[in-house]
Amino acid sequence: MSSIKKTSKRKDHRGSSKSSPRSSSKNEEAGNAAWDQAARWYDALVGMQGSEYQQSLILPGALSLLELKKNEQVLDVACGQGVFCRYLHDRGFKVEGLDVSSALIDAARRRSPKTVSFHHFDAGDPEALQGRTFDAISCLLAVQNIEHLVPVLKNIKRWLKPEGRFVMVLTHPCFRIPRQSHWEFDETKKTQYRRVDLYATETKIPIVTPPKNGARGHTTTYHRPLQSYFESLASAGLAVDRLEEWTSGKTSEPGKRARAENRARQEFPLFLALRAIPINNQAD
Repeated sequence: MSSIKKTSKRKDHRGSSKSSPRSSSKNEEAGNAAWDQAARWYDALVGMQGSEYQQSLILPGALSLLELKKNEQVLDVACGQGVFCRYLHDRGFKVEGLDVSSALIDAARRRSPKTVSFHHFDAGDPEALQGRTFDAISCLLAVQNIEHLVPVLKNIKRWLKPEGRFVMVLTHPCFRIPRQSHWEFDETKKTQYRRVDLYATETKIPIVTPPKNGARGHTTTYHRPLQSYFESLASAGLAVDRLEEWTSGKTSEPGKRARAENRARQEFPLFLALRAIPINNQAD
Protein backbone atom coordinates (compact mmCIF):
# COMPACT_ATOMS: atom_id res chain seq x y z
CA MET A 1 0.00 0.00 0.00
CA SER A 2 1.61 3.26 -1.09
CA SER A 3 0.19 5.21 1.85
CA ILE A 4 1.90 3.04 4.47
CA LYS A 5 5.40 3.90 5.64
CA LYS A 6 7.27 0.92 7.10
CA THR A 7 10.14 0.54 9.50
CA SER A 8 11.23 -3.01 10.36
CA LYS A 9 13.06 -3.87 13.56
CA ARG A 10 14.66 -7.24 14.31
CA LYS A 11 15.50 -7.96 17.61
CA ASP A 12 -9.69 -5.83 25.94
CA HIS A 13 -10.94 -3.89 26.79
CA ARG A 14 -14.04 -4.48 24.68
CA GLY A 15 -14.85 -9.79 24.19
CA SER A 16 -19.84 -17.71 21.75
CA SER A 17 -19.86 -17.54 25.51
CA LYS A 18 -22.60 -15.70 27.33
CA SER A 19 -20.51 -15.32 30.46
CA SER A 20 -20.31 -11.85 31.95
CA PRO A 21 -16.98 -10.07 32.35
CA ARG A 22 -15.38 -10.89 35.69
CA SER A 23 -12.63 -9.55 37.94
CA SER A 24 -13.37 -5.95 36.99
CA SER A 25 -12.64 -2.96 39.20
CA LYS A 26 -15.21 -0.20 39.69
CA ASN A 27 -13.29 1.96 37.22
CA GLU A 28 -13.28 -0.84 34.65
CA GLU A 29 -16.99 -1.47 35.16
CA ALA A 30 -17.65 2.24 34.60
CA GLY A 31 -15.61 2.08 31.40
CA ASN A 32 -17.55 -0.96 30.24
CA ALA A 33 -20.83 0.84 30.89
CA ALA A 34 -19.58 3.86 28.94
CA TRP A 35 -18.93 1.70 25.88
CA ASP A 36 -22.31 0.03 26.26
CA GLN A 37 -23.92 3.49 26.23
CA ALA A 38 -21.86 4.53 23.20
CA ALA A 39 -22.46 1.27 21.33
CA ARG A 40 -25.38 2.43 19.15
CA TRP A 41 -23.49 5.52 17.98
CA TYR A 42 -20.24 3.58 17.45
CA ASP A 43 -21.99 0.79 15.57
CA ALA A 44 -23.65 3.30 13.26
CA LEU A 45 -20.32 5.09 12.75
CA VAL A 46 -18.32 1.96 11.89
CA GLY A 47 -21.05 -0.14 10.28
CA MET A 48 -20.56 -3.50 8.63
CA GLN A 49 -17.23 -2.88 6.93
CA GLY A 50 -15.55 -0.24 9.04
CA SER A 51 -14.69 3.43 8.64
CA GLU A 52 -12.81 4.83 5.66
CA TYR A 53 -9.49 4.58 7.50
CA GLN A 54 -10.23 1.05 8.61
CA GLN A 55 -11.02 -0.07 5.08
CA SER A 56 -8.10 1.69 3.38
CA LEU A 57 -5.33 1.37 5.99
CA ILE A 58 -6.01 -0.50 9.19
CA LEU A 59 -7.64 -3.75 8.09
CA PRO A 60 -5.34 -4.53 5.15
CA GLY A 61 -2.30 -3.34 7.11
CA ALA A 62 -3.11 -5.55 10.10
CA LEU A 63 -3.78 -8.54 7.84
CA SER A 64 -0.38 -8.07 6.20
CA LEU A 65 1.41 -7.94 9.57
CA LEU A 66 -0.38 -11.02 10.89
CA GLU A 67 1.07 -13.10 8.01
CA LEU A 68 -1.72 -15.65 8.34
CA LYS A 69 -1.52 -19.12 6.86
CA LYS A 70 -4.35 -21.43 5.86
CA ASN A 71 -6.20 -22.99 8.82
CA GLU A 72 -4.59 -20.70 11.40
CA GLN A 73 -6.89 -19.41 14.13
CA VAL A 74 -7.15 -15.73 15.01
CA LEU A 75 -8.53 -13.92 18.06
CA ASP A 76 -9.52 -10.26 17.72
CA VAL A 77 -9.30 -8.64 21.16
CA ALA A 78 -11.60 -5.67 21.79
CA CYS A 79 -13.39 -6.64 18.60
CA GLY A 80 -16.24 -4.15 19.01
CA GLN A 81 -19.00 -4.97 16.55
CA GLY A 82 -16.79 -7.44 14.69
CA VAL A 83 -15.49 -5.47 11.70
CA PHE A 84 -12.07 -7.16 11.57
CA CYS A 85 -13.60 -10.55 12.35
CA ARG A 86 -15.86 -10.27 9.30
CA TYR A 87 -12.95 -8.97 7.19
CA LEU A 88 -10.89 -12.05 8.05
CA HIS A 89 -13.83 -14.45 7.74
CA ASP A 90 -14.62 -13.13 4.26
CA ARG A 91 -11.03 -13.98 3.28
CA GLY A 92 -11.30 -17.54 4.49
CA PHE A 93 -9.64 -17.30 7.90
CA LYS A 94 -10.87 -18.82 11.17
CA VAL A 95 -11.52 -15.98 13.59
CA GLU A 96 -13.15 -15.29 16.95
CA GLY A 97 -13.79 -12.00 18.74
CA LEU A 98 -13.69 -10.89 22.37
CA ASP A 99 -15.03 -7.69 23.91
CA VAL A 100 -16.08 -6.41 27.32
CA SER A 101 -19.10 -4.48 26.01
CA SER A 102 -22.20 -6.67 25.89
CA ALA A 103 -23.89 -4.16 23.56
CA LEU A 104 -21.05 -4.30 21.04
CA ILE A 105 -20.89 -8.09 21.25
CA ASP A 106 -24.64 -8.20 20.54
CA ALA A 107 -24.05 -5.98 17.51
CA ALA A 108 -21.18 -8.22 16.35
CA ARG A 109 -23.37 -11.32 16.57
CA ARG A 110 -26.20 -9.63 14.64
CA ARG A 111 -23.92 -8.47 11.86
CA SER A 112 -21.66 -11.52 11.51
CA PRO A 113 -22.00 -15.08 10.17
CA LYS A 114 -22.90 -17.60 12.85
CA THR A 115 -19.64 -19.43 12.16
CA VAL A 116 -17.79 -16.54 13.86
CA SER A 117 -17.81 -16.92 17.66
CA PHE A 118 -17.84 -13.88 19.94
CA HIS A 119 -16.87 -13.96 23.63
CA HIS A 120 -18.11 -11.49 26.23
CA PHE A 121 -15.14 -11.06 28.55
CA ASP A 122 -12.87 -8.42 30.01
CA ALA A 123 -9.63 -8.97 28.09
CA GLY A 124 -7.69 -8.64 31.34
CA ASP A 125 -9.70 -11.31 33.18
CA PRO A 126 -7.32 -14.19 34.06
CA GLU A 127 -10.24 -16.62 33.68
CA ALA A 128 -11.05 -15.55 30.13
CA LEU A 129 -10.70 -18.26 27.46
CA GLN A 130 -8.92 -20.67 29.79
CA GLY A 131 -7.17 -23.43 27.87
CA ARG A 132 -7.51 -21.72 24.47
CA THR A 133 -4.61 -20.83 22.18
CA PHE A 134 -4.44 -19.01 18.86
CA ASP A 135 -1.95 -18.64 16.03
CA ALA A 136 -2.45 -14.89 15.85
CA ILE A 137 -4.12 -12.17 17.91
CA SER A 138 -5.08 -8.65 16.92
CA CYS A 139 -6.17 -5.55 18.82
CA LEU A 140 -7.12 -2.66 16.57
CA LEU A 141 -7.71 0.90 17.77
CA ALA A 142 -8.43 -0.27 21.31
CA VAL A 143 -5.27 -0.36 23.46
CA GLN A 144 -5.62 3.38 24.06
CA ASN A 145 -9.01 2.69 25.67
CA ILE A 146 -7.62 0.10 28.10
CA GLU A 147 -6.75 1.43 31.54
CA HIS A 148 -4.78 -1.56 32.85
CA LEU A 149 -2.80 -2.77 29.87
CA VAL A 150 -0.36 -5.31 31.35
CA PRO A 151 -3.03 -7.86 32.45
CA VAL A 152 -4.43 -7.78 28.93
CA LEU A 153 -1.01 -8.32 27.38
CA LYS A 154 -0.30 -11.18 29.77
CA ASN A 155 -3.52 -12.84 28.64
CA ILE A 156 -2.51 -12.30 25.02
CA LYS A 157 0.83 -13.97 25.74
CA ARG A 158 -1.06 -16.87 27.40
CA TRP A 159 -3.41 -17.22 24.40
CA LEU A 160 -0.63 -17.17 21.81
CA LYS A 161 0.95 -20.34 20.51
CA PRO A 162 4.79 -20.39 20.75
CA GLU A 163 5.14 -19.26 17.12
CA GLY A 164 2.21 -16.86 17.34
CA ARG A 165 2.01 -13.19 16.36
CA PHE A 166 0.26 -10.31 18.09
CA VAL A 167 -0.58 -7.15 16.13
CA MET A 168 -1.86 -3.98 17.74
CA VAL A 169 -2.78 -0.78 15.94
CA LEU A 170 -3.38 2.57 17.62
CA THR A 171 -3.50 6.24 16.77
CA HIS A 172 0.13 7.34 16.81
CA PRO A 173 1.02 8.25 20.41
CA CYS A 174 3.76 10.65 19.33
CA PHE A 175 1.59 12.86 17.15
CA ARG A 176 -2.09 12.11 17.81
CA ILE A 177 -2.86 12.87 21.44
CA PRO A 178 -6.44 14.04 22.12
CA ARG A 179 -6.50 17.66 23.32
CA GLN A 180 -2.69 17.72 23.44
CA SER A 181 -1.72 17.74 19.76
CA HIS A 182 -2.96 20.02 16.97
CA TRP A 183 -2.31 21.16 13.42
CA GLU A 184 -0.88 24.68 13.13
CA PHE A 185 0.37 26.73 10.20
CA ASP A 186 3.56 28.82 10.02
CA GLU A 187 2.74 31.78 7.78
CA THR A 188 6.41 32.74 7.43
CA LYS A 189 7.60 29.31 6.29
CA LYS A 190 4.28 28.42 4.66
CA THR A 191 4.49 25.12 6.49
CA GLN A 192 1.85 23.10 8.30
CA TYR A 193 3.21 21.38 11.37
CA ARG A 194 2.09 19.29 14.30
CA ARG A 195 2.08 20.97 17.70
CA VAL A 196 2.48 18.55 20.62
CA ASP A 197 1.86 19.92 24.11
CA LEU A 198 2.31 16.67 26.05
CA TYR A 199 3.96 13.36 25.27
CA ALA A 200 6.08 11.73 28.02
CA THR A 201 3.46 11.85 30.77
CA GLU A 202 0.85 9.08 30.85
CA THR A 203 -2.48 10.87 30.78
CA LYS A 204 -6.14 9.96 31.18
CA ILE A 205 -8.32 11.92 28.73
CA PRO A 206 -12.15 11.86 28.75
CA ILE A 207 -13.72 11.93 25.29
CA VAL A 208 -17.32 13.10 24.83
CA THR A 209 -19.17 10.21 23.19
CA PRO A 210 -20.92 10.66 20.85
CA PRO A 211 -19.01 13.81 19.83
CA LYS A 212 -21.90 16.26 19.56
CA ASN A 213 -23.26 19.25 21.44
CA GLY A 214 -25.27 18.30 24.49
CA ALA A 215 -23.85 14.78 24.78
CA ARG A 216 -23.39 13.80 28.41
CA GLY A 217 -21.62 10.46 28.11
CA HIS A 218 -17.92 9.93 27.64
CA THR A 219 -15.35 7.23 27.07
CA THR A 220 -11.73 7.46 28.17
CA THR A 221 -8.47 7.50 26.22
CA TYR A 222 -5.25 6.58 28.03
CA HIS A 223 -2.26 8.25 26.42
CA ARG A 224 1.07 6.47 26.88
CA PRO A 225 4.50 7.23 25.38
CA LEU A 226 6.21 4.60 23.25
CA GLN A 227 8.44 3.56 26.15
CA SER A 228 5.38 2.53 28.17
CA TYR A 229 4.08 0.31 25.38
CA PHE A 230 7.41 -1.42 24.87
CA GLU A 231 7.89 -1.92 28.62
CA SER A 232 4.36 -3.31 29.02
CA LEU A 233 4.87 -5.75 26.16
CA ALA A 234 8.21 -6.89 27.57
CA SER A 235 6.78 -7.40 31.06
CA ALA A 236 4.14 -9.67 29.53
CA GLY A 237 6.74 -11.76 27.70
CA LEU A 238 6.29 -10.20 24.26
CA ALA A 239 8.92 -8.58 22.04
CA VAL A 240 8.29 -6.24 19.12
CA ASP A 241 9.66 -7.59 15.84
CA ARG A 242 7.93 -5.19 13.43
CA LEU A 243 6.94 -1.53 13.63
CA GLU A 244 5.05 0.34 10.95
CA GLU A 245 3.82 3.94 10.80
CA TRP A 246 0.85 4.58 8.55
CA THR A 247 0.08 7.97 7.05
CA SER A 248 -3.21 9.35 5.83
CA GLY A 249 -3.99 8.91 2.16
CA LYS A 250 -6.26 11.94 2.09
CA THR A 251 -5.47 15.03 0.01
CA SER A 252 -6.63 18.61 0.37
CA GLU A 253 -8.84 20.50 -2.04
CA PRO A 254 -6.87 22.90 -4.29
CA GLY A 255 -5.90 26.04 -2.40
CA LYS A 256 -2.97 28.06 -1.14
CA ARG A 257 -2.30 25.69 1.77
CA ALA A 258 -3.03 22.42 -0.02
CA ARG A 259 0.61 21.59 -0.79
CA ALA A 260 1.69 22.20 2.80
CA GLU A 261 -1.24 20.21 4.18
CA ASN A 262 -0.57 17.24 1.90
CA ARG A 263 3.13 17.25 2.80
CA ALA A 264 2.32 17.39 6.51
CA ARG A 265 -0.01 14.39 6.28
CA GLN A 266 2.86 12.35 4.87
CA GLU A 267 5.35 13.56 7.48
CA PHE A 268 3.26 12.89 10.60
CA PRO A 269 1.89 9.33 10.75
CA LEU A 270 -1.72 8.86 11.75
CA PHE A 271 -1.42 5.29 13.06
CA LEU A 272 1.24 3.14 14.70
CA ALA A 273 1.24 -0.64 14.21
CA LEU A 274 3.34 -2.98 16.36
CA ARG A 275 3.79 -6.71 15.90
CA ALA A 276 5.06 -8.70 18.89
CA ILE A 277 6.02 -12.34 19.38
CA PRO A 278 6.45 -14.48 22.52
CA ILE A 279 10.03 -14.25 23.80
CA ASN A 280 9.89 -17.37 25.97
CA ASN A 281 7.58 -20.22 26.86
CA GLN A 282 7.76 -20.24 30.63
CA ALA A 283 4.53 -20.68 32.58
CA ASP A 284 2.79 -17.36 33.32
